[in-house]
Amino acid sequence: MPRVNRTAVLSLLIVSSSVFLLFQLYYYRKYVSKQPGPHILNPAGHLSASHVQWQTLKKFLALAQHFKLPLFLADTAALSLLSQDALRQRDWLVREPHCSFLCTGRPITSFALHANLWKYDPGFLLAAEQKGFELLELRGEDPRLASLDTLSGEEIPLHFLLRLHSYIIQVVFLYERSGNYLWHGALRLKANVDRSFAPFKLLDYGRHAGAYDRPELILTVLDGLDVRIPLNLTRFLHQQRHAHFLECRYRDARNFLQLYPDDSSAAAVEFRRKAKSLLHLAAQTLARLEIPFWLSSGTCLGWFRQCSIISYSRDVDIGIFISDFRPDIITAFRDAGLSLKHKFGKVEDSLELSFQSNSVKLDIFFFYEDGDVFWNGGTQAKSGRKFKYIFPRFSLCWAELLELKVRVPCETLDYVTANYGATWSVPVRSWDWKSSPSNVQENGVWPVDEWAELIQVY
Repeated sequence: MPRVNRTAVLSLLIVSSSVFLLFQLYYYRKYVSKQPGPHILNPAGHLSASHVQWQTLKKFLALAQHFKLPLFLADTAALSLLSQDALRQRDWLVREPHCSFLCTGRPITSFALHANLWKYDPGFLLAAEQKGFELLELRGEDPRLASLDTLSGEEIPLHFLLRLHSYIIQVVFLYERSGNYLWHGALRLKANVDRSFAPFKLLDYGRHAGAYDRPELILTVLDGLDVRIPLNLTRFLHQQRHAHFLECRYRDARNFLQLYPDDSSAAAVEFRRKAKSLLHLAAQTLARLEIPFWLSSGTCLGWFRQCSIISYSRDVDIGIFISDFRPDIITAFRDAGLSLKHKFGKVEDSLELSFQSNSVKLDIFFFYEDGDVFWNGGTQAKSGRKFKYIFPRFSLCWAELLELKVRVPCETLDYVTANYGATWSVPVRSWDWKSSPSNVQENGVWPVDEWAELIQVY
């Protein structure tokens, strides 16, 4: 038997391998690389999860474009990658190069839809099914149609969930509200809904209702796909984190007003008109200063108890954290046409401002943090006596009052109960701010030699 030449065999193997490799490269360049989009293979030669997710998004966005859905990318993970801070750090991020933004490693991608700009089209859902998407449409009552007279509105679509290849695309419907803001509803699963359809706990939107300013959008290309995104990413992401919205409790308010009918006298109607104007003016002024505020005291009670302002309160009350105080706040309100009525306390202790417009007073209470409570101060001008009003810690949510998007304490019941006691639902027309509140405490006396600075009445 002739002896095998090892060199010849090795040479033959090298040539064969080279030919096979060249053929693979030719095939890739000739057929695969001409397909649009990324083509990422894992070590076993299969399409990667990133590629499957990209193809799913491509198919969905093509459908959205065909049916003229005014979508924009609202996914927090993807938008965070697009933020300028993240872009500066991308050198150390080891990510797949062909799907760097939309393929976030999460099984969900979220989009938002301007519902008022799109006429509901069942053809979209049918086309999505034909493309292989499984659909879950979640609906709820339209709060824009709810009022003290009509407690329930018709149902509207709130969220679409589309599933393909185990990936979920969430479409959040944003509706115009009378306070000139966008609103989306909470995602509530009915009894017959398949709980395994999506990882609901991972959804960016739906744990609660949300409120947003209308974002300015730009059209860009991400990972080879045309996508609209908010122009100000940082602002939108900040709003998303603080979007929690509380609806007015119309049913409870209606029950309250049946027991205690609202004052319909000309004086009461005129006060509500002036209070609405003053609240809108205060909101505009503080927005220019970028100072967040919330409804406090009687104004908060009015929203929570009767979805309106209390006509016999004769003022508007708001709260501001002392950490948000700005020295130019008094000048800003004066420039807006309000007159300063009094200034009590100082930034370090019990600061309180009061302005007036059209005979209606705007009281601004500054809140201080002390361990597990918040408190605001009060001062009696004639005696220098100090008072402290204690509240359990609270976070802030959005709400609507008098056609204005405003903040309220999320834990509204605890807030109101602390201030007005367990009988807060019973109107009290005779109110002494020094002794009537359930949470008031004596807090000493201002030194007489500091009264000129700390007790200013105009």
